[in-house]
Amino acid sequence: MGVPILPTISTAFIVISAVLVAIGWGLIFKRKIEAHKKVMLAAGVSALIFFIIYASRTVFIGNTAFGGPDELKGYYTFFLVFHITLATVGAVFGIVSILTGLKTNLKIHRRIGPITSIIWFFVAITGVMVYSLLYVIYEGGETTSVFKAILGF
Repeated sequence: MGVPILPTISTAFIVISAVLVAIGWGLIFKRKIEAHKKVMLAAGVSALIFFIIYASRTVFIGNTAFGGPDELKGYYTFFLVFHITLATVGAVFGIVSILTGLKTNLKIHRRIGPITSIIWFFVAITGVMVYSLLYVIYEGGETTSVFKAILGF
């Protein structure tokens, strides 16, 4: 099996977004506010590109089921649900962080920005792990509806 192009591209965009968030942290510590703003917006755009690719693939092609050993499927499913929950929370926090930063509501932005960043680092790490489990460590299973791919029915 070759490299799955859409999952590889979408996973790359999550990694890029996390790298940009790390760069944004460095910039704000150096008080380079305008550069911080631009880099964090680019991180948000990268995450949005991931989501567009992922959602489009899910709707038009389907999701890839776990193709590893049956005895690991329960652990994989638990891990995947954890990742999806973390990504959803991270996305909501990310939107709020971007909006409060752009509207210069710095009291809230300074409070949730670091939390959002930490969540997003975990989203990127767990996203790469999901990708690795589906396409690198094990050969991907059947590509099917999201419910069947995640829940196995």
